[in-house]
Amino acid sequence: MGKVLIIGAGGVGGVVTHKCAQVPDVFEEITLASRTIGRCEKIRDQLSRPIGIAAVDADKVAETVALIKRVKPDVVVNVALPYQDLAIMDACLETGVDYLDTANYEPPDEAKFCYKWQWDYQERFKKAGLMAVLGSGFDPGVTNIFCAYAQKHLFDEINTIDILDANAGDHGHPFATNFNPEINIREVTARGKYFEEGKWLKTDPLSVQMTFDFPGIGPKKAYLMYHEELESLAKNIRGVRRIRFWMTFSDNYLKHLEVLQNVGMTGIEPVEFEGHQIVPLQFLKKLLPDPASLGPRTKGKTCIGCLIEGLKDGKPRKLFIYNVCDHQECYREVQSQAISYTTGVPAMIGAMLMVTGVWKGAGVFNVEELDPDPFMDKLNLHGLPWHILEMA
Repeated sequence: MGKVLIIGAGGVGGVVTHKCAQVPDVFEEITLASRTIGRCEKIRDQLSRPIGIAAVDADKVAETVALIKRVKPDVVVNVALPYQDLAIMDACLETGVDYLDTANYEPPDEAKFCYKWQWDYQERFKKAGLMAVLGSGFDPGVTNIFCAYAQKHLFDEINTIDILDANAGDHGHPFATNFNPEINIREVTARGKYFEEGKWLKTDPLSVQMTFDFPGIGPKKAYLMYHEELESLAKNIRGVRRIRFWMTFSDNYLKHLEVLQNVGMTGIEPVEFEGHQIVPLQFLKKLLPDPASLGPRTKGKTCIGCLIEGLKDGKPRKLFIYNVCDHQECYREVQSQAISYTTGVPAMIGAMLMVTGVWKGAGVFNVEELDPDPFMDKLNLHGLPWHILEMA
């Protein structure tokens, strides 16, 4: 039915490629591209059907344009670095191709998770008759879809949303991150921020915590953070009074992170070392295990969901919409741990809905602006079944 170009061959890119390969009736042709062709070759060799591979520097619009013109995809799935979002969007505009990503643009020199730069593309995509879908991962992505589904079917009025992300996996390393170390550490060390009564309130990093009993995992300490889906949900979930994001971390992870911060290894400003300018966080990334290598050794489960309170038929209602994912089951299926799996599957589903015309439109869309029902159906079919827990 269609062609897909996947840019980025890390852990998430591998999952997207595997999952696209599982639905040949939708994705007749698949091309995987990365700056490092060896990563593409490794993923290609894991598959039972042939795909195309290519080398591309996604920072360079002209290179991406040339690749798109050669491949002629129906949609470009961007699972490269968030710094490259705008360059890939520019290439899609130049070549007349729809766009999808899993994470918002972030400038390399500033830890500022914000949709403004991509929202500014609204008129250009609309005028070109093209569709750009932002944040079709898990959080952002599935969590946004959960909120849209709750607004459509489960509540007459939503008052509060708490997005809760727990990873109870154990990879055996003293310290490692389950997705890109540079992005992960920038997120965790940034100030917390949440939306309440029309205002954005800030907190010191990891200074606010609570314990939540996660289905399939049990009680875990979760820390208030800022995450980009809060920005779009505050705009698109009508009448919501408060939205917060929480993530769990082990004491071991937090202790290592504290030491790395204290010695300056999490800095994003360049420093001079032996005549070279290096960014400490980028150097640290080189020292840490590649998240794509964690799959074979990670055990345990993740639980990610939305705790939503509001009114239904005039009565108070509180529920938790969530997914539980098993690291080892993910590895058996697509040779990846659950963090990459929970991001990659929704990217494939979003691309599927675009290629088949179920999601269509001109402009820039966050996923909660689109119909959640077909997405929710596909989650159950493609490895991320969801559940609803009614709370007291």
